[in-house]
Amino acid sequence: MSNSIDLDAIKTYLLGLQDSICLQLETADGKAKFQEDSWQREEGGGGRSRVMTNGAVFEKGGVNFSHVHGTSMPASATAHRPELAGRSFEAMGVSLVMHPHNPYVPTSHANVRFFCAQKEGAEPIWWFGGGYDLTPYYGNDEDCQHWHQTAKAACDPFGDDVYNRFKKWCDDYFYLKHRAEPRGVGGLFFDDFNELGFDRSFTFMRSIGDSYCDAYIPIVEKRKDTKYGERERQFQLYRRGRYVEFNLVFDRGTLFGLQSGGRTESILMSLPPLVRWEYDYHPEPNTPEAKLYDHYLKAQDWL
Repeated sequence: MSNSIDLDAIKTYLLGLQDSICLQLETADGKAKFQEDSWQREEGGGGRSRVMTNGAVFEKGGVNFSHVHGTSMPASATAHRPELAGRSFEAMGVSLVMHPHNPYVPTSHANVRFFCAQKEGAEPIWWFGGGYDLTPYYGNDEDCQHWHQTAKAACDPFGDDVYNRFKKWCDDYFYLKHRAEPRGVGGLFFDDFNELGFDRSFTFMRSIGDSYCDAYIPIVEKRKDTKYGERERQFQLYRRGRYVEFNLVFDRGTLFGLQSGGRTESILMSLPPLVRWEYDYHPEPNTPEAKLYDHYLKAQDWL
């Protein structure tokens, strides 16, 4: 079990992952291309943001790489891990969110990242994190099964319990406490992951990152031509509000990015281009909109 940290290998992988995912999503869209915007962080580090808008399939999407470092930890990190106080840090990752035009195509999010905190005379504290989750507006059992089967296949080489652990963590994490409802149908979420030693833990992160397009693009291909009208569009815009609420209130990555002086435009690229809120909305019983709440927004075994 090796614990020798190879930052260059992680960065090379993450930059390649950003390239690969962008190419596959551009192919799935068939019209739009990602526009790249590189940025530097005054305190140390930077990144490259890639955003797609007004595509044939995707209304807005972003695939970001960032690599930041500094001499003191953001408050969100030390609150989560008090032992990090007083250490310098290095963090890098790829994070993406895709918002489709068609309400029958789910929104998806994915993230893989590495974090290391160091102090003179002490062992470094490091871990990997990441995962992906799916947020449908009009759910489909077949899509949920495919999404979770792909996630499980990515986890299986690393232990019989890995998928179940990180599936549950995802259900618990992507949960809007103030609404008492999940954000979507889940997937995987893991953080503070170093239990397999550096080499094997890094291999696990790569397995998750490499499986995202296999999980998402087949769903996009199946649903992108489904007919929809103004009713479905308005429901999609309403449900997008939940995405905004979660990212601004609960999301660890958003809080870390803002508190560490990251680039605000890149951090908030996850927000949808159009969204609406409606006072005390409840779907009519026995409608497709009600089925989202009654069937899909419930933690369950999708396999």
